[in-house]
Amino acid sequence: MSVTLVLPPRLTTSAQALRDAARRRGLPTVQLPTLAVPGDLRAEHLHAGPGFADIVAPALNISLLQAPEDWLARLPREYTGREITFGPIRDAYRLRRPAFIKSPNDKQIPARIYTDGSRLPGPDAVDPHTPVLISDVVEFAAEYRLYLLNGSVYTGSQYAQQGQLRLGPLHKDAAAFGTELLAECRDTLPSAIVVDVGTANGTWSVIEANAAWASGMYTADPQRALDVVFQAAGPAEAVTPRDHRFLRVPDPFARE
Repeated sequence: MSVTLVLPPRLTTSAQALRDAARRRGLPTVQLPTLAVPGDLRAEHLHAGPGFADIVAPALNISLLQAPEDWLARLPREYTGREITFGPIRDAYRLRRPAFIKSPNDKQIPARIYTDGSRLPGPDAVDPHTPVLISDVVEFAAEYRLYLLNGSVYTGSQYAQQGQLRLGPLHKDAAAFGTELLAECRDTLPSAIVVDVGTANGTWSVIEANAAWASGMYTADPQRALDVVFQAAGPAEAVTPRDHRFLRVPDPFARE
């Protein structure tokens, strides 16, 4: 069996929209009932969470693009508007102030504000070397998701306002900020990626980067988002030399 897009057992609203977008192009899709990959399955692309992707993508010879784990911490402060550090969770345990802490490219450490480092999952729950991003706490007035493809803002949407879910169209200023970011920092990102941006005190800042193959689409154009997903999770032989350094190394202990 040969298909274009592989999907996980439980479909999000975004996964359903991407599936429907693929079908409108006449492309075959399959939703796997479990993590087991049928021996006769041949597929080119995938959209799913990291746990599913880390198991299924290698079996299908699909390569996954993502931003470097420390990408956000290495961005110039003019693009982040706040202090952000990257390091092992054991260092974060010493924090004695509120901070927004998250795993860089998965959900092992829940993304939220921790009142101090003692509130993090302890060494009995996670490896002390587990990497985390630690950010100053910022309240964003509005938040937008940008789908970036080959150096351009390809599609996007608003997803939050004052910290609450609020769906809407992509604001032109959010797209302009994404274009400015790419003009200066394109070489630090894979060719297909999702970047969230927002406004705080009237200033635009990068919130985070996410893998397009695992991101919610909100109200972005499904067909254009599908193009980004296809390039972010595609056949290993199609990965360009430029993108080799952005390949995700699957977690051998992954589980969905």
